[in-house]
Amino acid sequence: MRLLFVCVLAVVTLGLSACGYNTFQSTDEQVKASWAEVLNQYQRRADLVPNLVNTVKGETKFEQDTLTKVVEARSKATSIQATPELINDPAAFQQFQQAQGQLTGALSRLLVVSENYPNLKANQAFRDLQAQLEGTENRITVARNRYIKSVQEYNVTVRSFPSNLTAMVLGYKEKANFTVENEKEIAKPPSVSFDLPAAAPQGTASGVAK
Repeated sequence: MRLLFVCVLAVVTLGLSACGYNTFQSTDEQVKASWAEVLNQYQRRADLVPNLVNTVKGETKFEQDTLTKVVEARSKATSIQATPELINDPAAFQQFQQAQGQLTGALSRLLVVSENYPNLKANQAFRDLQAQLEGTENRITVARNRYIKSVQEYNVTVRSFPSNLTAMVLGYKEKANFTVENEKEIAKPPSVSFDLPAAAPQGTASGVAK
C-alpha cells in the first residue's frame, strides 16, 4: 500500500508539472511581486511631487500652466486604485498606464521649463528634488521592465500547449502588460523654445535694429 501511495503521488506530481500547474504558481507569484515593485516606485514619485511643486512656486514668475498640469496629472494618477486585481483588467490597466504616462510627461515638461530659470536651478532644494525624481524615474523603468518580462513569461504559459489546457480549466487568463512604445510617446519631452532678445547691431545702443 505504501509503495502504491508513493507511485500515485509521483504520477500526480509529474502530471501537475507536465500540465504547467506549478509553472503557473511560480510565474503568477513573480508577476505579483514585480507589480508591487512598480506600484512602490510610482508611489515614491507621487510623494515627491508636492515638495517639488512647492519649491517651484518660490519662483514667482514660473509658468503656472506647467505647475497646474503637474498637479492635475498627479491627482489623476493617484485617484486610480491600483489593486493587485488591476493587472487582470486590460481596460483598467490601460487607464492606469495612461495616467502614469501623463504624469511622466507633465514632470518632464516642468524640468525642461525650469532650465530657463537660473535662480531655480541654483536652488539646492530644487536640485535635490530633481536628483531624487530622476533616480526614481530610473527605478520605475527598471521595475516596469521586470514586470514586462514576468508577464511575458506568464502569458506564454497561458498560451502554450499543454499548459493552455490547464489555463482553461482553472481560469488562468493573460495579464495586461505595459505598451512601452505608447508610454514613451506620452512621456516625450516637448520642444521648448525660449525667446531671447535679438543681438544688437553694432553702433545701436538700444539693441533694436532700425
